Amino acid sequence: MKKERVFNIIQIGNKGDLPSRIFDIFITITILSNILVMILLTYKNLSPYYPVFNAITLITIIIFAIEYALRIWTADLLYPDLPKGKAVAKFLVSYDGVVDLLTILPFFFLSGFVAFRILRVIRIFHLFRINNQYDSFAVIFSVIKEKRNQIVSSMIIVMILMLASSIGIYYAEHSAQPNKFENAFSGVWWSVSTLLTVGYGDIYPVTYAGRVMAIVTAFLGVGVVAIPTGIISAGFVEHYARVNLLNKFARDEHVDMLTVNVIEGHCWDGLTISEIHGPDHFAPAVVMRDGEALVPIGELQLKKGDTVILAADVYFLNTY
Repeated sequence: MKKERVFNIIQIGNKGDLPSRIFDIFITITILSNILVMILLTYKNLSPYYPVFNAITLITIIIFAIEYALRIWTADLLYPDLPKGKAVAKFLVSYDGVVDLLTILPFFFLSGFVAFRILRVIRIFHLFRINNQYDSFAVIFSVIKEKRNQIVSSMIIVMILMLASSIGIYYAEHSAQPNKFENAFSGVWWSVSTLLTVGYGDIYPVTYAGRVMAIVTAFLGVGVVAIPTGIISAGFVEHYARVNLLNKFARDEHVDMLTVNVIEGHCWDGLTISEIHGPDHFAPAVVMRDGEALVPIGELQLKKGDTVILAADVYFLNTY
């Protein structure tokens, strides 16, 4: 079987190819079986069935290993712009490549990392088109990407408050509880549980100064947790306002629309959204693929059969 045919079959979510769909369903059943067996192996009352579970685990791991080898073999088709060696290296360090490796290795080594197999569920998300190019997941990823600087800033504030509270609680409680607050960093666990308003109660202050600091830390924790929540909420509001504005202009008679069909040999075939060059003052509004609408994010790669809808409006472009 030619490498191109193998590549087309093992590609996730290729709805136009029956063998590819069958392969997707087969891999989905294999993933679910592997995870189910991993869970069942934790029940001691099922120990008589352990040999069966271990056999299923071995079979599924072999299937994963074969799939992993095929994906390495066809990596140059996944990244056609790169030489063979660089394409393989890019796949090995990609999310799918790392997850595939972490799925296989714990069976032979690193048994404590067996829980990484659960990451294979992401493959099922791809199969059902649940990813960062579709529907509500597109909103989540786009909001996080747009607000990443603010989110990182809020996380830095959290880290500073956590460090300050852990040092403060050490000086307040060390003399009273030297076995629990041994050094400046021994209060990190306490500061995390207090800042995040969890309060497990395994470590708590007993001095007046420590309790005052705990009160202050708890109040600050409420505000700190609310900061990233507010940032993300504001991002959702902005996103839906933008979508509503786009819908409004899509119904307006002054909006110009262009439709581009990506056929075999088209200059856009294989390019990403960020690489295409359309008419002036036009921008991709949506990409139709297999009857579904994709969000035209920059890294989305176009392929044969796609329909790109370009929209232009002077007011909309001036607004955004």
